[in-house]
Amino acid sequence: MKYRSSPLIEIVVAPLVIALLFSAFIYWEHFALTSKALNTISGVLALYALLHAPKRVVLISGFWIGWLWCYWIGFSFQYYGLGWATWLVALGFGFVYVLYYGTMALTANALLRALILFGLTFVWPMDFNWMQPELIFVESYLGFSKWQFALILFSLSLTGYISGFKKFFPLLLLIGAVQTSYTPPSIPDLKIKLVSTDISQDFKWQSEQLPQTIQDNFSAIDQAIDKGYDLIVLPESAFPLYMNEHTEIAQALSERSLHIAILTGTLHKENGLNYNVSYLFNQGTITVAKKTILVPFGEYIPLPSFLKGWVDRHIFGGGSDFVTADKPTDFTIKGVTFRNAVCYEATRAELYTPDVRYMIAVSNNGWFKLSIEPTVQNLLIRFYARKNHTVVFHSANGGGSGIVY
Repeated sequence: MKYRSSPLIEIVVAPLVIALLFSAFIYWEHFALTSKALNTISGVLALYALLHAPKRVVLISGFWIGWLWCYWIGFSFQYYGLGWATWLVALGFGFVYVLYYGTMALTANALLRALILFGLTFVWPMDFNWMQPELIFVESYLGFSKWQFALILFSLSLTGYISGFKKFFPLLLLIGAVQTSYTPPSIPDLKIKLVSTDISQDFKWQSEQLPQTIQDNFSAIDQAIDKGYDLIVLPESAFPLYMNEHTEIAQALSERSLHIAILTGTLHKENGLNYNVSYLFNQGTITVAKKTILVPFGEYIPLPSFLKGWVDRHIFGGGSDFVTADKPTDFTIKGVTFRNAVCYEATRAELYTPDVRYMIAVSNNGWFKLSIEPTVQNLLIRFYARKNHTVVFHSANGGGSGIVY
């Protein structure tokens, strides 16, 4: 891809076009317009451009890619009384990915750029793994495993060393990366109710709203019992309280679990420590599934210790003080084993071990209303589910519920 030397083209137009091509699959998915053909074409063009464009085009493209993928992260700041920081955070993530993709601008050699971009698939700035370059092919005719992504990059980089009509010969290597179908594991023989709610985040944690929230949850459970479901799954923090401090609610759920297994997101306090958890009520027995991977800046601060405490106290008001369990929790319902995942965990490779065929994920996407966040989350869950031949049953507040595979 050749660009004129016009500053307007190189500084404004070309970087934005590359970023739009690189991000198109997210927005097609968000507006229910996904096309494997379009995703394949836009993904290949975006990668070709990043490998062959002038250095400053690549550098500026990184900003727009970061912004188009992550502009929504600052939306949660309004619930900490920091609404003014919303777009500053978006701007900050743009500059983070200037540095991320800007490493490719250290060289004009297409093959070296391909090696750098492949290396970036193993790098997660601030431990936030939602920028996965190979994700662009998750709904396309090309595969998204590491070796397939490497083959695609190699093919596109080779075109820079050949002139004339022979330039297209390396593109024949793309045939080796073609993946047209995927056969997921069979769905377990259980009747599962995934509850989807749409409760505003500022409404959700108001103490005066708690009785109504609890009543709605029990109504959903009772309806599921009447309809003969085996399992009902409620979203993350569906009960916005410390469940082990509300024994009357836990007792009522235990009694209902004699008729239906109940998995719900809630909070748990133990030895003065706070946990974001799922509670499973099954045949009168309670299992607490503690989160093992926290959300950077949401549940923990990925900064040096001398900054961490100050940021938590003065920016997040002590809200980023959760701790984790040592390992994920699996549980069995009517002979079927599921792995528990709370929100961000469902988008992390660590939870998708070879023995996990089924996963139950609970999320609260109410932090990011009216954004692409549930779409990106769903694509990432799909990405890992397909890589590991797993079916994920996802119950979410604020969008994203469904069976993902």
